[in-house]
Amino acid sequence: MNTATKSSVELVELGKFFTVAGRHLDVGEGAPQMFSPAIDAVWHELAAAPHAHAAFTAEHAGRTLAHVETAGCGLVTWVTTYQEMYGPLPEIWFTDADGTINERSLNRYRETGRVVAEWDCSPAPGDGEMAPESTVR
Repeated sequence: MNTATKSSVELVELGKFFTVAGRHLDVGEGAPQMFSPAIDAVWHELAAAPHAHAAFTAEHAGRTLAHVETAGCGLVTWVTTYQEMYGPLPEIWFTDADGTINERSLNRYRETGRVVAEWDCSPAPGDGEMAPESTVR
């Protein structure tokens, strides 16, 4: 599969995520947390093609971003920014890599407007070139 040209919900959402990341980085806020296994799986495929990844992140975030490991859990801090820009998070954000929706998390989000989750990666500003191989996963 060629993720760089694949038109999918996950890829569209990844682009939105990078746009949110660019906005957060522009104002000095921390990088957003990637909590969706389904969207992260597409990100990993894209990151395997460094030139396509750099072009995609530059198009959406206005800069080159790297994929870095940043494990954590708690409140996902960028949801309000996403909602202001695009509306409510679609259910793909609450879907695992095999396509199973985490109904409990999705319902909690729909009831409260907040996402509490675990994550293991985030975007980080690149150096203007390709991200070092050690950070691309």
